[in-house]
Amino acid sequence: MDVLESLRHGLVVSCQPVTGGPMDRPEIVAAMAQAAVAGGAAGLRIEGVANLRAVRPMVSVPIIGLVKRDDPATPVRITPLAADARALIGAGADVVAYDATDRPRPEPHGAILDAILSANGLAMADCALFDDAARAAERGAQILGTTLSGYTAQTVRDADTPDFALVTALGALDRFVMAEGRFNTPDLVARAIRAGADAVTVGSALTRLEITTGWFCDALRQAARE
Repeated sequence: MDVLESLRHGLVVSCQPVTGGPMDRPEIVAAMAQAAVAGGAAGLRIEGVANLRAVRPMVSVPIIGLVKRDDPATPVRITPLAADARALIGAGADVVAYDATDRPRPEPHGAILDAILSANGLAMADCALFDDAARAAERGAQILGTTLSGYTAQTVRDADTPDFALVTALGALDRFVMAEGRFNTPDLVARAIRAGADAVTVGSALTRLEITTGWFCDALRQAARE
């Protein structure tokens, strides 16, 4: 299977329930993943080795795996350790996503990339800035994502909208471009492809009921106040 061609112009569904919420169980994540594929998802983004092991036997589409760690010593949360990358590939990930920002981290970028590539996995660089993506591309990452734009101190902004400018800019790096981050409506997904993305990842809008329910409740409360 050519993973990148399988994902091209497709939707990747990030099946990441709210941490500690009622849906945060491997069997439920696996059910989410199956439902997403039944709806047409070309790929999945799955957090955690236990979740990945539950999902892998249930689907044949490519899986982007990651591990999130909270460490007060670093702002880097997404696959910060080479051991995480190896564990994800061992559990069946086709692609491993890692934080490619230039922030203090427990292990260097090179260690993460080497772990992914030496295990014959594909590396997805989760970026906040064009410079992040340029470094990752030079080091060998095959997929460049806009995942962290708006989520770092350097890129935080008031507007809760995707970074279409970064999507377009990454096209100059001759790598597979994944639009990710705040793509929460079909219109925004379509705009991402028009802006030059090769694929688009959608997460909260599809798989976090606590968040999407809140959107509707907020609208109702606002209407009632008016």
